[in-house]
Amino acid sequence: MAVTVGQRTTRRAPELSVKRQGVRRFWPQYAAVSPFYLIFLVFGAFPILFSIYLSFTDWDGIGQIKFVGLQQYAYLFQDSRFWNAVGNTLVIWVISTVPMLFLALVMAFLLHQNIRMKGFYRVAFFIPNVTSMVAMAIVFGSVFSDSFGIVNSALTALHLPTVAWLSTEWGIKITIAVMVIWRWTGYNAILYLAALQAVPDELYDAAKVDGAGFWRTFFSVTIPMLRPVILFTVITSTIGGLGLFTEPQILFGAANGNGTVGGVNEAGMTIVLYQYDQAFSQLDFGYGSAIAWALFALAAVFAIINWRLLRDRDAVPKVTRRAKEVAK
Repeated sequence: MAVTVGQRTTRRAPELSVKRQGVRRFWPQYAAVSPFYLIFLVFGAFPILFSIYLSFTDWDGIGQIKFVGLQQYAYLFQDSRFWNAVGNTLVIWVISTVPMLFLALVMAFLLHQNIRMKGFYRVAFFIPNVTSMVAMAIVFGSVFSDSFGIVNSALTALHLPTVAWLSTEWGIKITIAVMVIWRWTGYNAILYLAALQAVPDELYDAAKVDGAGFWRTFFSVTIPMLRPVILFTVITSTIGGLGLFTEPQILFGAANGNGTVGGVNEAGMTIVLYQYDQAFSQLDFGYGSAIAWALFALAAVFAIINWRLLRDRDAVPKVTRRAKEVAK
């Protein structure tokens, strides 16, 4: 027994020596990448861990930190403004994500066809994603303005009644949803297009041999092959939708001159905007941290639901034996 332990100790000694030599040998590389990890620890990991602690405290950012246990979370469940923000976020997420992903899929399918100026269309569709969100929100505020907006001018020209986009509850939600759709449709279309280009042509040939029409091929071949990418876009869109902040902050934040956060009846108050208002306007960092972790739990639940609904069960479509033989 003693011999075995001695052999293991003797075997591990050279291994540890090699590892130490490797660390010393590659220290310039470790030193080169160390700034990223240091910055991440200071501005990434520490705020996350500190926010967990703050969610159990009452702190205004300057005075003494007072530990209050679960009181912030208990108040969170009774806070009607928080649940109003949750409802607004979910409504805006649904009316923006569903049409956005559908339009992205249609655009990707059209770009996948043999059309002219493909490169121009791909760049044009992706430009909104790299446009400044602040500039975009200001432009959309002018476009949907109740008094001088282009949209209401177009409705007037068509002899249709105008809509108070920025002063009614549903007008506010639709305006924010249109901004989200405009910004992210092109980005998701590029992802779908990359996935479409990876689908083997043999599968389409096999579908033709089986006598499948356009729609049967689309739903039985294209959609199953795109399912992993669709799952990715749904989850990222869910996380992005739940974290919606810039658009409502620019249009309906406290600094917009209206004197109210979130617009009429707080119809544009999203979860992150409410968390920002509580932490940095009301200086209640403990409650703001509790809202942030409630949002994290909500995003995790929705991500799991999306994954369970769209996980890759049948990524490879079933192809008949005759079609396989023809494809070979």
